[in-house]
Amino acid sequence: MKMDDRKFMILQAIIDDYIMTAVPVGSRTISRKSGVGFSPATIRNEMSDLEELGYLAQPHTSAGRIPSAKAYRLYVDRLMKMVDLSDEETGRIKDHLNRRTAQVEEVIRQAAQALSDVTHYTAVVSAPQMTDVTIRRVQMVPVTDTSALLVIVTNAGLVKERVIRVPDGVDADQLYALSNMLTERLNGRSLQDAREQLADVTTDLGEHRQLMASVLGVIDAQLGDDPNVPLVVGGRSNLLSFPEYSDVEKAKSFLAVLESREKLAPLLRNNGVEFTVRIGPENGLPEFSDCSVVTTTYRVGNHTSGTMGIIGPTRMEYARVVSVMNYMGRAISDMLSGDKE
Repeated sequence: MKMDDRKFMILQAIIDDYIMTAVPVGSRTISRKSGVGFSPATIRNEMSDLEELGYLAQPHTSAGRIPSAKAYRLYVDRLMKMVDLSDEETGRIKDHLNRRTAQVEEVIRQAAQALSDVTHYTAVVSAPQMTDVTIRRVQMVPVTDTSALLVIVTNAGLVKERVIRVPDGVDADQLYALSNMLTERLNGRSLQDAREQLADVTTDLGEHRQLMASVLGVIDAQLGDDPNVPLVVGGRSNLLSFPEYSDVEKAKSFLAVLESREKLAPLLRNNGVEFTVRIGPENGLPEFSDCSVVTTTYRVGNHTSGTMGIIGPTRMEYARVVSVMNYMGRAISDMLSGDKE
């Protein structure tokens, strides 16, 4: 048994209806849809075939059918039609991002909030990778007698801040002089080059060796898998409004994953592909067996990239989600690259 045009048409109509209603779909519902043009009896026969092929399932309590993960995969790969965002949707995204800031953490926080607000699903956004950027300026600003705020500004306009410990006897003037020295030596260098240069500098600084080691530690963190690199979640409770998550234990398991960076971070890996859609079991997490995760990358400058994702039920509005993320990816890239007016 093979898929033909009639089966494709009926399957698409079933998926579209189930996405909107979350109610098992019957043959009479499909026959009344404009453009289908088949009798309920014909549709019932095709639905039986689609169930045999693994594209539909029939809940025990209903005469209607619901799409399977296999059906959603076919829908995303072959049947989905892209949609245009409304002026209201693009306006809501712009409202969130208009709070312009040099801090990448705040930009991605606003992006996560905008994505969850517009889609009504859960959004996850990671900060851009720092491995491809070059350093423009280094500054250490005293906070207390024993701490300073280390600020690293890059060529892509990204700013990384971290509070570091300051040894006894190092005053504001010395921090200013050391900041100028670091800026002079590290300006234009990649983080890897800066690390090697700083390692050489540290051996010559005597009493300031401990302070330079702290700066070196911050740079090392940007080159490795730093657990402090921001991973922002927006709309954590959005999925709880969908009937699929009315079960308390199921909802608790889902929310627990959102609190676990170890489980959440792998979901944002898309290997540089423009869009990745993982449906149900494809996510590799039992807690996400009824979820789909759509991810895409955004770029800052020519190389640096981060990732954002939308988590929703498998019956999510895929075409709309992809359109929203496509728009948001361009908006974040423009914001962090300094192209936004």
